[in-house]
Amino acid sequence: MSEDAINYEQYVEQMAKLIDLPIPDECLPGVIENLERMAVIAQKVTEFPLDETIEPAPTFEP
Repeated sequence: MSEDAINYEQYVEQMAKLIDLPIPDECLPGVIENLERMAVIAQKVTEFPLDETIEPAPTFEP
């Protein structure tokens, strides 16, 4: 594991304590797995190159 690697199990347990969110032991593996999946998706989004001239839309209209 590299220095930048996240221990998702430890992260989930600490954040659950911080926000007083009980996570049953049988649900913990699924929560960790989903967080790992979201991290992969988020990395793809945050690393997507954008041109410097692109500006955000003033309002979101679905």
